[in-house]
Amino acid sequence: MREERAYWLAWSRVSGVGPVLLQRLNQHFGSPKVSWEANSSQLGEVGGFGLQTLQKVIKQRSQINPEQLLKQLELENPNFWTPADADYPRLLLEIPSPPPVLYYCGKVELAENLAQKPLVAIVGTRQPTEYGIRWTRRISAALVQNGFTVVSGLAEGIDTASHSAAIKAGGRTIAALGTGVDMVYPAKNRKLYEQILNQGFVVSEYPTKTQPHRTHFPRRNRIIAGLSSAVMVMEAPQKSGALITADYANEFGRDVYALPGRLDDFSSQGCLKLVSQGATPILKELDELLKMLGAIPQVTNVNNSTSDVEKPLPDLPTELHQVMKTISSESLPLDFIIQQTKMPASEVSSALLQLELMGLVSQLPGMRYQRN
Repeated sequence: MREERAYWLAWSRVSGVGPVLLQRLNQHFGSPKVSWEANSSQLGEVGGFGLQTLQKVIKQRSQINPEQLLKQLELENPNFWTPADADYPRLLLEIPSPPPVLYYCGKVELAENLAQKPLVAIVGTRQPTEYGIRWTRRISAALVQNGFTVVSGLAEGIDTASHSAAIKAGGRTIAALGTGVDMVYPAKNRKLYEQILNQGFVVSEYPTKTQPHRTHFPRRNRIIAGLSSAVMVMEAPQKSGALITADYANEFGRDVYALPGRLDDFSSQGCLKLVSQGATPILKELDELLKMLGAIPQVTNVNNSTSDVEKPLPDLPTELHQVMKTISSESLPLDFIIQQTKMPASEVSSALLQLELMGLVSQLPGMRYQRN
């Protein structure tokens, strides 16, 4: 296995040979070692190897020692899988373009244990509405409470909401990155990134220290879809990276679900298009959704939007308690909270900030707040 790892790694360092072409090589020759040792005429038998590509490959290959490269990487960044490893995610290995090297960081379970916890991707716009965030949180929490692991991309908006809800519900979550696994993008998600490492892990096909680049994220989306048995698009305008993930999911034979929205809602146009193309609409009954995913629903009251209100309030200073008891699991505008508490606006804003820092309240777009 070690020898195979070395050659997968070596091929990943040859420019002009991407995951698709490398997969063709492996199918043609049977192993990365055999293809690495093939001569130019033998390589030319594989579709995609034109004269220029052949010349580049032969030159670069002569400058790489696979075994030395493996030893160097094992010293610098030993946490990676290749298709030769038993722990390489099996679903990802089935796609037409599996990454030859998949770096990881965090708490990784063995492949057989991970397989027992099916992965479901939740993706969407970076600028969601309160409606999109609310349903993302509900569905993400319901999934992890029923044994699923939530996969997303650590981006702002829907990705952030899905990771956060999974963590708050005590479940596992995986983030596929468009950077190295040691980089946090966007930077504001540093705390979330650290939480993910404690309750899941991050993966990337890019080596450590790789900075974000706009071309990385569409490629990253195939990993999100490839890891998962199903992809859920919560909110997405017509031109959205989430639709790229859905396209990959369709290509890979994964189930695609979409959250319906209003016909005149910009953030829902992509989801409505997916539904019109055959995606399964996410409707109100989460038990039915869980059953379609193969789970026997174990969570009670996941559809009850007022269930959080019934939880006893923690011991808080008087002004925080007064604000906290006004807030429910349904988002409320700041003006309404001020009106209900009959407190000065500055005191309410200060109390909300403290409650947010304590993890009891979340601020949503449009200066709206809801209880966690």
